[in-house]
Amino acid sequence: MLDKDIQKTENVSATERIRNVKTFLPRVDIYENKDSLFLLADMPGVDEKTVDIELEKNILTITGRVENGHVGDATMLYSEYEIGDYERVFTLSDEIDRDKIVATVKNGVLRLELPKAEKVKPKKIAIKAA
Repeated sequence: MLDKDIQKTENVSATERIRNVKTFLPRVDIYENKDSLFLLADMPGVDEKTVDIELEKNILTITGRVENGHVGDATMLYSEYEIGDYERVFTLSDEIDRDKIVATVKNGVLRLELPKAEKVKPKKIAIKAA
């Protein structure tokens, strides 16, 4: 069911970039239960003010901005961590209820709940005695 509901889209160059910073593809985990798909994206340094989620037609675009990575008035001596923006694009199927999508971000992890449309949820059929 996952392949029909959400697909990775490789073409991320559709948006115009005006910031001169590296852009990374955030690592994503996708889970499913009977009611929803859950997408977890690792975006260190991003919070609710610097993440944007857009849904146009079937294209879900996630972008995140990381400002500067500076720690107070300290000077960086050595770093193994690169600072940059994040962008990831997915194609959603018609089986996702677009009006009920919920997004939260905490500690640099974006969580999207993508509820399934009523027509695709499993249903139990009652059996009546004859």
